[in-house]
Amino acid sequence: MQKLEVLGANKLKGQINISGSKNASLPILAATLLSHKKVYLNNLPNVKDIETMINLLQSLGSKIKFNKKKLIIDNSKQNKKFASYNLVKTMRAGIIVLGPLLAKFGNAKVSLPGGCAIGSRPVDIHLKALSKLGVKYKIMQGYVHATAPKGLIGSKIHFPKISVGATENLIIAASLAKGTTILNNCAIEPEIKDLVNFLISIGCNISWVSKRSLKIIGVTEIKETTYSVMFDRIEAGTYLIAAAITEGNLKIRNVIPNIIKTEIDILRKIGAKISIKKNEIRIKGNKKIKNINIKTAPYPGFPTDLQAQIMALLCKASKKSVIKEDIFENRFMHVAELNRMGAQISTIGNKALIKGNTKFAAAELMATDLRASVSLVLAALSTKGKSVINRIYHLDRGYENIEKKLKMVGAKIRRVS
Repeated sequence: MQKLEVLGANKLKGQINISGSKNASLPILAATLLSHKKVYLNNLPNVKDIETMINLLQSLGSKIKFNKKKLIIDNSKQNKKFASYNLVKTMRAGIIVLGPLLAKFGNAKVSLPGGCAIGSRPVDIHLKALSKLGVKYKIMQGYVHATAPKGLIGSKIHFPKISVGATENLIIAASLAKGTTILNNCAIEPEIKDLVNFLISIGCNISWVSKRSLKIIGVTEIKETTYSVMFDRIEAGTYLIAAAITEGNLKIRNVIPNIIKTEIDILRKIGAKISIKKNEIRIKGNKKIKNINIKTAPYPGFPTDLQAQIMALLCKASKKSVIKEDIFENRFMHVAELNRMGAQISTIGNKALIKGNTKFAAAELMATDLRASVSLVLAALSTKGKSVINRIYHLDRGYENIEKKLKMVGAKIRRVS
């Protein structure tokens, strides 16, 4: 099994180009199932979750090929409606093929999702919302068996709580439903807006009617399109934190700074010096890191996907900090590993109390999920000695060429078997 060796205490300096967004690419790839025409996608990241989604689409009958950095998807003969557990077990986004398959065929059998062990991710919000479009479903032996006997029919739907996955599934499904669908209390993450923009590019009729409400008029014709996926804001945030934790000086390129304004504001409060240009951010880490209290929240709040990374940074703050995790109930598994490196973090329910003034010590570490694993890399980068991070297959799910990008800015890091 592969692992990373990190020799820390180097200040990162140079430039990092941010890849395309994993979290935007996955629902866009699922949404291509609506089309019988060719779809050309640019800026997909080369990460394991994208490979898994491509394999899932191919298992459903999609013809897919790469032309340089462009992915070409041909669904003209796509006719399968079964999404196997073997392809969905490592990735929660697999459930998002349910919406387009129901919209296209009126029935589907899709495995319940897997992914990181960071808390329950119930699909009941997806299924109850789909039932309002005319879907009948049963869950048997780990699979959702769903049918729409009269096809999908537009409806007014209010999500009981903000859910990124359910919002994505319903937007895609409603795009081919008969009549008009109104979705209220939608998630408004930038990746969802990217999905909407993609769907509009293939001819779907979607408009925002208020901050968290969408109007979708079902269409019968889908167009061919070429579309470029947005940048990965979580990768960008991770490398911004890497600069702050190593007292580095990095230029982060291929970004839209306004999309990550919350993260930039928090890093400034912590003490980092940040300047912004049109598509890039320059960040200089400060030796003195200020404490801060943070809670994760749906966009535009602080993202849960950066909670582990910011925790590693706050371990080095001069005073106590508190992080409240309001999205997932089991997302503090990195705490034990950071404590093994010398941190003093305690958890009470959904709160982590970080004592600060940590001088991390190199250690052998175990990754437990995608974002936890990268928080251990960040901690290791900031301390003298050799740290070893095991189970880095988690990292490969969401970070493209992480050791290569870090090496280019001065990190001493290598992958070993």
